[in-house]
Amino acid sequence: MTMNEIYDKLKEKIQIEHIRLQEMMRDHTSFKIGGPADIMVLPTTIEEVQHALLVCRENHVPYYVIGNGSNLLVRDKGIRGVVIKLAENFSDIVIDGSRIKAQAGILLSVLSKKIMRESLEGFEFASGIPGTLGGAVSMNAGAYGGEMKDVVIGASVLDHNCNVIYLDREQLTFEYRNSLVQRKGFIVLEVDIALQKGDYERIKEITADLIVKRTTKQPLHLPSAGSTFKRPPGYFAGKLIEDAGLKGVRVGDAQVSELHSGFVVNVGNATAADVIHLIKLIQKVVRDQFEVELHPEVRIVGEE
Repeated sequence: MTMNEIYDKLKEKIQIEHIRLQEMMRDHTSFKIGGPADIMVLPTTIEEVQHALLVCRENHVPYYVIGNGSNLLVRDKGIRGVVIKLAENFSDIVIDGSRIKAQAGILLSVLSKKIMRESLEGFEFASGIPGTLGGAVSMNAGAYGGEMKDVVIGASVLDHNCNVIYLDREQLTFEYRNSLVQRKGFIVLEVDIALQKGDYERIKEITADLIVKRTTKQPLHLPSAGSTFKRPPGYFAGKLIEDAGLKGVRVGDAQVSELHSGFVVNVGNATAADVIHLIKLIQKVVRDQFEVELHPEVRIVGEE
């Protein structure tokens, strides 16, 4: 089936303005890198998400579900198939007392501000984490002593049969940077969070302090996909890279950050090929010097 035929099927239940053809992925990733996706869908309801997935699965079309692309490197030739983006288009939130129900596409930074305005405490740790709520639940994101497992009481997800199922905290089986959602490849739709009332000024102070810590230690002024490598057992990836003499090393416009060696940043018009070349160089030098294997944290997708 051609992409034009897939487009026609998608628009049977999705508004035409929410379907884009040959959409440049560099406009949808924090790296600001990536070629065109054949089709991008920006659903606004659970029914539209289901429809997009069913069209892809029934017609054997490859698909990728993304949030705001904060941990994503898209290759220069782009993505063949359909990209389903759950970000600002899928970010409704309802706050009822100390309970929050939010769609998966809301940014953690936006959610944190809304929660703070209600004088609810317990979510401060997430204020500076890049990415969406759905991605954070999937990987049990955490920082500064807090994790999603501490605040999430349940989530609605799409299973492999495109059925909406509800998983409570126990069923989500959160682990370090992992969950049942990630292991099963489910798609987070809505998340229920429970917090408690606190003092607004204290919450604001803690949040501001954590944001300062993050912004002064990480190269947030340049496009990147966050930490490039997973933490190897017993080591810190950034320190290994710095100790290997790689701080500031460039391939094209891809550079090992001069502020934090655990980040590869885009200092101009880096291509995915530049970044991948630099990742392989880092892996080889660290392996040769320290006999430690670094594994990418960033998700690399697209046509080779």
